[in-house]
Amino acid sequence: MTFTTEQMRFWSPEVRELEPYTPGEQPKIQNLLKLNTNENPYPPSPKVVEAVQAVLAHQADALRLYPDPDATQLKQAIATQQNVSVEQVFVGNGSDEVLAHIFKAFFIQDQPILYPDITYSFYPVYSQFFGVKTQQIPLNDDFEIVLDDYRQANGGIIITNPNAPTSIALSLQQIEQILQANPDRVVVIDEAYIDFGAETAVGLVNQYDNLVVCQTTSKSRSLAGLRVGFAIAQAHLIAALEAVKNSFNSYPMDRFAIAAAVASFEDQAYFEAQCQKVIQSRDKLVEELKEIGFKVLPSKANFIFVTHPARDAAELAIQLREQGVLVRYFNKPRIDQYLRITIGTDQQNQRLVETLKTLL
Repeated sequence: MTFTTEQMRFWSPEVRELEPYTPGEQPKIQNLLKLNTNENPYPPSPKVVEAVQAVLAHQADALRLYPDPDATQLKQAIATQQNVSVEQVFVGNGSDEVLAHIFKAFFIQDQPILYPDITYSFYPVYSQFFGVKTQQIPLNDDFEIVLDDYRQANGGIIITNPNAPTSIALSLQQIEQILQANPDRVVVIDEAYIDFGAETAVGLVNQYDNLVVCQTTSKSRSLAGLRVGFAIAQAHLIAALEAVKNSFNSYPMDRFAIAAAVASFEDQAYFEAQCQKVIQSRDKLVEELKEIGFKVLPSKANFIFVTHPARDAAELAIQLREQGVLVRYFNKPRIDQYLRITIGTDQQNQRLVETLKTLL
């Protein structure tokens, strides 16, 4: 929708200049194969459903009351699963909210923060929103992070690992090199896709007082519809996030989200089994796409980043949608010939492959 200058006279100057994040399409058309927003193809643990139903069955009267502002039960469940103390856990309404608080708490500095030129596209949005100075560091020709490029003066560093949308992951040794080169700046490792084969940096938190690890339940725990994100860091960093949160919204976690997330963290066996299913399906899909001519970047995520030497990516995305298959296309420099494809079930992936064979 477009508004006139007269209508926008009430907008603040900052809002007039904002370039908002564009989420992946959430279609209202039935029977589309949705491989465009990195959602998990499998449902959450049955214990999650039971926990949500229990809120209504046993705590319905409590819905008139505010939830626990500290989400203590959820923090404890995360701390137990991640083997950290409760004081090292921060929770929020999805990892995007957690990231927003991170930008406010740590990144408003005299020097620019550093992040890759190809990465999660919310970082530039938050940078503009909070007035954070930035410097985008180019990935190399293979879409890999060059560690030496992060050995320079900065106001903080944020890296998605595995990176999005490229799906390539750093090792713990590489992350430590970045941490050691920047001891006086906060380094944020955004691990939205960490559970699909990469190494989490949570085990480094007690060694580095400048490390913040951010994760989400949207992908590997199939809770995208409930919005639960969290950060893990040493207590002095968590205290800063709590101060920001309580200056913005003291009750970001509702009773349903808390109950569901606690149940998910307590059902570790189900969580691990679903992650393995996605990993196996991903590896199978990669081989099948290579057989029909696609180049696929090495993935440690629940998605893959692909290009075909003989087909325009934008055109291919349109043709796939016409056949009822949604994938994500980014009309951006360097990656405008790539498609990001979420890993579905084996059956869904097969439908994708057969559709591509027809189109090719």
